[in-house]
Amino acid sequence: MAEPESTVINTDVKQKDSSEALVIAVTTRAIFNLEEEHQLYLEKGKEEYIRHQQANQDKPLSPGTAFAFIQAAQYVNEKILESNPAEKGLFDILVLSNNSPESGVRIINSAKHYGLEISKFCFVSDEDSTQYLKSHRVKLFLSADRTDVCNALRRGVSAALVFQQEVQAPSTPLRVVFDGDAVLFSDETDQVFREQGLEGAMQYERVMEAVPIGEGPMKAFAMHLGKIRKKFSQEESPIRTYLVTARSGRDMGIRAIKTLREWGLAIDEAFFMDGAPKGPILAQIQPHIFFDDGLHNIQGAQDVGVPSAWVP
Repeated sequence: MAEPESTVINTDVKQKDSSEALVIAVTTRAIFNLEEEHQLYLEKGKEEYIRHQQANQDKPLSPGTAFAFIQAAQYVNEKILESNPAEKGLFDILVLSNNSPESGVRIINSAKHYGLEISKFCFVSDEDSTQYLKSHRVKLFLSADRTDVCNALRRGVSAALVFQQEVQAPSTPLRVVFDGDAVLFSDETDQVFREQGLEGAMQYERVMEAVPIGEGPMKAFAMHLGKIRKKFSQEESPIRTYLVTARSGRDMGIRAIKTLREWGLAIDEAFFMDGAPKGPILAQIQPHIFFDDGLHNIQGAQDVGVPSAWVP
């Protein structure tokens, strides 16, 4: 496999063992707010964009949607190493960028300015940068480009689309919220719902109650997150995970809970919303990131200032 055109190893941070770490790749537009620069790129072209980035290379970019999530992952690493300095099951963050190395200096400087523990900066000239995800053993990919996300999902990597928004950095611990169907689980019940309505979906769930639901696009990431979480006792864990699903608890919750148990995936709290808006409960949880396949739920989360990632 071809190597990215240019990979910059960040010598300021301890390099992780990617065979044991939970590797997360974020694009520059996911971690920093580059909307103005992106607009400049679209309107004036690559040359003008590079010139602008070079002229502003010492001016830190403001935080983007995934910024607080990455910071919280870093906090978890600190807690892990406090209890075991030899531990290798850490979060490993790399930035995947379509910037050229020349225009990427501002990205590196911004990460250093905020003290972000990013192991590598990969500057890729290829149209489809997701071809490098597997070689870096990436378990989660966050991008502001829908094509990138779809390509990553096709390659079997958990991936989600972040929309640029102003987010308040929530306090620690790291809090991650997953939707159920078509995110943590497969969309099999959604399909029944579309074809046979709510009554049909409830009937299907009753019949299938003892059969675990199929795997969704975020399952692999959730399992790795669960593995890191198991290093701590429930009380001392710097990670909290939540299931916030449109399913009703009474009719469709049992199978979801049994599936999580079958997978060995411990979730701290589960909310069965029975179709009610998710915004109010998300405002209460204040997660660092919320994964959902419904754009109306993403919108509801954004309305209450919750960093959101859409799983198409």
